Amino acid sequence: MYLKILSVLLLVSAFSYGQEFCKQTHDIAIQEQLTHQRLLFARGASAASENFDVKYYRCEWELDPSVRYIKGKITVYYKILQASGDITLDMMSSLVADSVKQRGALLSFSQPTNALQVNFAGTVNAGVIDSISIYYQGIPANTGFGSFIQSVHNGTTPVLWSLSEPYGARDWWPCKNGLDDKADSIDIIITNPAAYKAASNGLLQSENIINGGTQRVTHWKHRYPIASYLICMAITDYAVFNNSVDVGNITLPMVTYCYPEDQASFQAGTQNVLDALKLFHKYFGDYPFIKEKYGHVQFGWGGGMEHQTSTFVVSIGEGLIAHELGHQWFGDKITCGSWEDIWLNEGFATYLARFYMEQKYPADIINTRRSVVSSIASIPNGSVKVDDTTNVGRIFDGRLSYDKGSYLVQMLRFKLGDSVFFKGIRRYQQDPAVAYGFARTTDLKRNLEAESGQDLTVFFKQWYEGEGYPSYHVDWSELGSNSVKFRISQTTSHPSVGFYAMLVPLKFINATQEKTVVVDNSVNNEIFTRNIGFKPDTVLIDPEYWLLSWNNTASKTVFPGTGTPAVEIYPNPLQDPVTVYLHDFNQPSAELRLYNAAGQLVLKQNIILVNGSEIISLNTGNLAKGIYILKIKAGDFSYTKKLLR
Repeated sequence: MYLKILSVLLLVSAFSYGQEFCKQTHDIAIQEQLTHQRLLFARGASAASENFDVKYYRCEWELDPSVRYIKGKITVYYKILQASGDITLDMMSSLVADSVKQRGALLSFSQPTNALQVNFAGTVNAGVIDSISIYYQGIPANTGFGSFIQSVHNGTTPVLWSLSEPYGARDWWPCKNGLDDKADSIDIIITNPAAYKAASNGLLQSENIINGGTQRVTHWKHRYPIASYLICMAITDYAVFNNSVDVGNITLPMVTYCYPEDQASFQAGTQNVLDALKLFHKYFGDYPFIKEKYGHVQFGWGGGMEHQTSTFVVSIGEGLIAHELGHQWFGDKITCGSWEDIWLNEGFATYLARFYMEQKYPADIINTRRSVVSSIASIPNGSVKVDDTTNVGRIFDGRLSYDKGSYLVQMLRFKLGDSVFFKGIRRYQQDPAVAYGFARTTDLKRNLEAESGQDLTVFFKQWYEGEGYPSYHVDWSELGSNSVKFRISQTTSHPSVGFYAMLVPLKFINATQEKTVVVDNSVNNEIFTRNIGFKPDTVLIDPEYWLLSWNNTASKTVFPGTGTPAVEIYPNPLQDPVTVYLHDFNQPSAELRLYNAAGQLVLKQNIILVNGSEIISLNTGNLAKGIYILKIKAGDFSYTKKLLR
């Protein structure tokens, strides 16, 4: 969900949202946090009972965009999970149930606070599949900025839309409203004045004019599992146009419902979402609702909402449409199973938007990443894991759930490498335990570990549960003619993590050459040596901002010697490249000789020492397997080492 909130005090226009703002994808988080704070305070959690599983909703609504009122019939197909005499659905008390029927017979019911309890004629056994129809009407609750909005566009034209995330569906229709039960499929049937068109989830089945041309009946069908907060409707004098895009061997329809006055801009901008569909389909797995469609529906909020197959947007800005499209994979197909894990929705959607923008605008990558990291590091604490799910501001914290969550995704990509990362994400998307259902962070971790063979326990402990970020300092010096020696130390911004074990990229440069080396920094003050092929004059720490780190520094230094000549050889047994590190010598050169087990000389090399040190690489791939003797001599110093290949 990507919403720009309109400050009532400042009287900011809803339509001041510009294309340039959309490109600043990290601003999504700030705006959405404000939205949820206003929408959810004093709303509470789901009151629905846990003794039934929703299978299907048929929602039949009578609506007029010029009137804030709803009249409806909701037919719920369900499976009883334990022997019960009643079930309870979420429904705000401002709505009134007229009757509840089961196979034509009236059932008794009551309306406790913000709920609808339906009583069966007797006890129903576990495993029974049945249905009820709820007839209701009323003025939907106006909590916060509301989830059922009646407004106008183009000055006077009425428009009506829904926006239910996360608990707002119960404001305007009876349902199960939590993060634990998706309907397997839905039908949406809307009757409204004939001058207007109604948009919703899935595929359009029919539009019929009835009652002497005064009313229009629109039928939408969606045959994928869907959470209640992702079910939507919008009604006004929409202009409708169609596009399509080839994803794999499927031609996917793209349907747009927009205000007539904005049709030209929506038509001009739709190619961007078609491009993003192809990109996300390629890297993150098949578009989740590929048997149906993707769609845009214009509404009056200053942003967007990722309704399944039918994203609501205020405009066609690239950052906005990419973020909401990303939610179709992360949030819609796989929905977080707890607000504790909201980053699985918002962190991923934020990352996918940035991924799209980086593919299209590579020149902006560094500045954009730097801006995101700066925002995250502006406060030294805070975890991606939501530590207080009763606090709405904490759940939808822009800096943590969105920006830091997106950087957790980016660092996983860097740690695992592109091939393994994208395979792991596609594995997660295809996991039958979570696909078209709900997931926790442990489900993502399990899939990435299975694909990579790596244990990610420490990574998620530090970056998902831990707070803050590291600041790196690198002391470095030239080593010989083509090598460097460096020590990496770090401080952390919060005591919950004493040390971040990370792959750290360092770029060594001089006026004409550069080389990036990536080291596995596993302890603080760790010392490394690397042959980079030239003498550098500068080192840059993570210059492409792959890591969440801030205030990094580097300085050239002289590492004190031991005064005793020494030789280090690795790896042993030999695997190319073999590194030989000579240091603390008092001579200008040394001689290296390698003998086989029969005493035959197989390699001889003279080594020029710079300031008593040098690192060389040996190619031993042409040597037969066996035992070898390495001898190094420099003046009075001699060194002998048995090696195995």
